[in-house]
Amino acid sequence: MPDAIIVLGGGVRDGGELPEWALRRLDRARQLHSGEFLILLSAGTTHRPPPLDSHGFPIYESVAGARYLAATGVPQDLILTETHSYDTIGNAFFARVIHTDPMGLRDLLVVTSEFHMARSKAIFDWMFALQPNPGYRLSYESVSDDGLDPAAHQVRTEKEARSLQGFRESWLSITSLAEAHHRMFTRHGAYSATRPAFRQPTPPELLGLY
Repeated sequence: MPDAIIVLGGGVRDGGELPEWALRRLDRARQLHSGEFLILLSAGTTHRPPPLDSHGFPIYESVAGARYLAATGVPQDLILTETHSYDTIGNAFFARVIHTDPMGLRDLLVVTSEFHMARSKAIFDWMFALQPNPGYRLSYESVSDDGLDPAAHQVRTEKEARSLQGFRESWLSITSLAEAHHRMFTRHGAYSATRPAFRQPTPPELLGLY
């Protein structure tokens, strides 16, 4: 049994509605759950503005996911949320520094979609091996992409491959958590002070899978 099951973000819609692929991740985590912590990741995405609640506050994806799981009977004190990340690198970084490092959670099961798995595994394996390394042990579980729009799925799959190559070229030379922190908050478009990623348009055919 792992110490925690980590569920990667997949987007959130108006009213806090979660897309089909995000619900599949949550449902699989719930099926696998046997008393460990469930760590739900993501504030949202740089590809679309966050939905707002009736008071004008943003609806964070991980909070929407937590409400979904709690409504299905998962104990609320076993659900942990992360509301800072806007991409997969951020998912991994904030999962580690906010939850797993301070809580001493070392055996981790990471859940995401098939189309997202190759890049997610590369990023999480790297992030959780950065020094100082307390001895993390990661395993992975993917959920099916069945039923997703074929054209959008193809575009997203191609983008995943490009993004994975870009990650390998830009990040794998970093070996410490301190170095990763510096790069994220000075050069990453979603976390640096000027945050240029939030001004970049996303093609309509790709937006459907964020």
